[in-house]
Amino acid sequence: MAPPPDRSRPRTRRASLLPVLLPIAVLIVVAVAVGSWLQFTERQAIDSVHTVGSAAPDRVDVRASIQRVDAAARELVLRVRVTPRGTLGEEDQAAPVGDLSLQTTEATVGDLSFRAHERLTAKDVKVVMTGGSIGDYPFDAYETDIGFWAQMDGKEVPVRLMLSNNDTLFSVSVVPGPSPQEAALGLELVRSGSLLVFAVLMMVVMWALAASVLIGTWYLTSRGEGLVWPALGWMAATLFALSAFRNTAPGSPPIGCVLDWFAFLWAETVIALCVIAVVLTGVRTALRTDGDKTDGDKTDGEETDGEPDGGTGDLGRASTQ
Repeated sequence: MAPPPDRSRPRTRRASLLPVLLPIAVLIVVAVAVGSWLQFTERQAIDSVHTVGSAAPDRVDVRASIQRVDAAARELVLRVRVTPRGTLGEEDQAAPVGDLSLQTTEATVGDLSFRAHERLTAKDVKVVMTGGSIGDYPFDAYETDIGFWAQMDGKEVPVRLMLSNNDTLFSVSVVPGPSPQEAALGLELVRSGSLLVFAVLMMVVMWALAASVLIGTWYLTSRGEGLVWPALGWMAATLFALSAFRNTAPGSPPIGCVLDWFAFLWAETVIALCVIAVVLTGVRTALRTDGDKTDGDKTDGEETDGEPDGGTGDLGRASTQ
């Protein structure tokens, strides 16, 4: 009679996996929770609207939204939508009752003007940024000023400014102007939290790949493995894949930024030197192995040449007898 099957082994295996799976599950839950919180706070910052200026019933509302920040050119694109309120606009508030002109700060390239009784449309203007350098990516920061002053038929009218940010690659900090009735703001633009996390993660991955290739090189060269083509293919693929990975950095930073000097250039150098070291060591090992084989073949040939002489001697002795 066969013994009953032992059902305790699967339970033991499941129990042994629990101490490993439980920390992984907790780590995943914590990562998702932190990521959700960061995404929520960043979304709140993007959806926030900063309002300054006059609250008079007869005024001009200026809704300005940052569409794109060009760090290389040190400028941002601001989409401006103007709405006259009260007696300054027609009934549908789609057109001013008089010729309207908007003067801006010196950082803004060009003023805005609208004719009387013509429908108002949104316009894009460029604003020059100061301070900072894209070479500091992803830790670069910039400053600029945004302000509007309105005149209708040559007379100054109150203005209220409402500013929002639609560029997810940058976060904006606002400093109100010296007067609460003045529609002017000071801006400080830094990289968003998600971009900063991604860029730091890229640097960590670059160093991790370089360390992996370095460990593989040490293993191959210390054991004299020769030319291991799969390992060489993996190293060469990592060398070129790292360049493509670097080009995926958000914001398209130029070569020579902090990302390159902190990780990319050094990782590429380490991997390239590792490939050269593996090839040189492998070729030397292969040549030594080929030389040993050649010497062995020569020795076998000499022993083979001696056998016919011995055979002839036996035949001679046999014939003499």
